[in-house]
Amino acid sequence: MYILVTGGAGYIGCHTVRALKKEGFKVVVLDNLIHGHKDLIEKVLKVPLIIGDIGDTELVEKILSGKHEFTKGEPVFGVIHFAAFAYVGESVINPSKYFKNNVANTINLLDSLLKVSKERKETNSKYQIPIVFSSTCATYGIPDNYPIIETTKQCPINPYGESKLIIEKLLIKYSEVYGLSSIIFRYFNAAGADPKGDLGENHLPETHLIPLAFQAAVKKIPYLKIYGDDYPTSDGTCIRDFIHVVDIAEAHVIGLKKILKNNGCYIYNLGTGKGLSVREIISKIEKITNLKIETKVEKRRKGDPHLLLASPEKALKELNWVPKNSEIDNIVKDAWNWFQSIH
Repeated sequence: MYILVTGGAGYIGCHTVRALKKEGFKVVVLDNLIHGHKDLIEKVLKVPLIIGDIGDTELVEKILSGKHEFTKGEPVFGVIHFAAFAYVGESVINPSKYFKNNVANTINLLDSLLKVSKERKETNSKYQIPIVFSSTCATYGIPDNYPIIETTKQCPINPYGESKLIIEKLLIKYSEVYGLSSIIFRYFNAAGADPKGDLGENHLPETHLIPLAFQAAVKKIPYLKIYGDDYPTSDGTCIRDFIHVVDIAEAHVIGLKKILKNNGCYIYNLGTGKGLSVREIISKIEKITNLKIETKVEKRRKGDPHLLLASPEKALKELNWVPKNSEIDNIVKDAWNWFQSIH
């Protein structure tokens, strides 16, 4: 039986597919390839890729029930759900796109899970199909207290964060009413790349700090924009909690194993509890690459908190999950290795 990874051709999705394979799971990926990378799935990870959308209920139910040709008659017994649009700025300009894709399509996915699960129950097979959901610290908005724990008030400040929070509420309600088991992972600043150097971050457009800093270092862009240097931090720049993408991927596998055995809805932050400022990251990148990064200070971006810092204690305690790859040197070295391989 298979694990279905929606959005599995994306940045975190690809790393999670590898982590699943490492643990002996069979994997099938469903991705519409708007932002995903077909070559990484087919040539590097070598798992079945079905090009399609989670809103296509007929296709999704065919995959879940094992009737798709790529799964060779074997049903799906767990889902890891990454498929979503994830550009904050775009969500502000075009919220309809985000609510339709992220929320409406996820409702279709959840209803397909319930339908196929019910059909299995009637045939006395292992019937419930649990789901691991990729959420975000953006659901917290601008917190009042730090570090951020799972019960911190959620008040997102953009449609992207709102869309993820709506899905969280859906999963909680689907668990209470329909018995659909789920794990919700709210992760902080995903960064880094697989140490093998064959998987990594390659967004278009790129919005993340570390790859943008690399681009400035090699003069692909003239300078790195720093959005505000007058925050109440040690050097005036924002502080973020960076977590290695391999650690995030491993958490999803651990979470999947948990809900394959335990019913319910569980929520966890994924972070390190350690914060680094934008200027500290730039300094670290300059040291590791031995390259100078030109910077330009711009106005603050609306809604940027000066600090986002997770408490990872619940995940450490309940899942025995340790972000062992997330020292900043490891993150930057792995990301730099990947960046050089694709440029």
